[in-house]
Amino acid sequence: MLELIDVSKVFPPLGQLGDAVVALDHLSLHVQPGEFITIIGGNGSGKSTLLNVIAGSLPADQGRLLVHGVDLSTRSEHQRAKYLGRVFQDPTLGTVADMSVAEHLAMATRRGDAPSLRWGLKNDIIAKASESLAAIGLGLESRLHAKVGVLSGGQRQALSLVMATLRRPDVLLLDEHTAALDPKTAALVLELTERVVVEQQLTTLMVTHNMRDAIRYGNRLLMMDRGTILWDVSGEEKRHLTPEKLVQKFFESDPNAAISGELFLSK
Repeated sequence: MLELIDVSKVFPPLGQLGDAVVALDHLSLHVQPGEFITIIGGNGSGKSTLLNVIAGSLPADQGRLLVHGVDLSTRSEHQRAKYLGRVFQDPTLGTVADMSVAEHLAMATRRGDAPSLRWGLKNDIIAKASESLAAIGLGLESRLHAKVGVLSGGQRQALSLVMATLRRPDVLLLDEHTAALDPKTAALVLELTERVVVEQQLTTLMVTHNMRDAIRYGNRLLMMDRGTILWDVSGEEKRHLTPEKLVQKFFESDPNAAISGELFLSK
């Protein structure tokens, strides 16, 4: 489904005294269809850079990216959009305050298509979207004509998730998409995420700083540090993980690793 081969990304130094930052260091990754992967690591470990390189918002310095065997390495972010769905950490990204909920859904149905003046939302899409929105319990199904700018952060993230999955993307990218929400709303959005991913059997990469969420969700977990994958665990081993075992495994993998302390907070 998704394959990264020897991918590297280095950011140049900031000023004369700075050092170059290796964000991805010859990283290779093979993702099977339908896998739900959670990705953890401290600040600067390469988590968000990995998603940005996959999405095409950052060009890789070297390496290849394939989806279903199609080489997307040299394709633009727009050209990759037909294969990918994405939800960002900031609820205001990916939506436009002055557009209505229905207009956003109509836009989502045309993700990756050639530019066109055609604009509209079919009844079957409205029904499908309304059902997904109603299941969240945030009242969005009755606010299809409301401007997105008046919605709460949780409502905007829920809308972004529905938009990202309306056309069943080959790969769904979730970049800490609940980090800016209060705990109750974050739990609702995560429950919606799991339901959508499982029902549609979506191949998903979810970046998170929350160890408990990384353990609770998905069937595979990647631990990153300094642009590399320190640990890759799945199946029965992942199901028996605890935050304490995760911390222990991290230090066993690399006792000198520079991961930030926030990874070890019990959230």
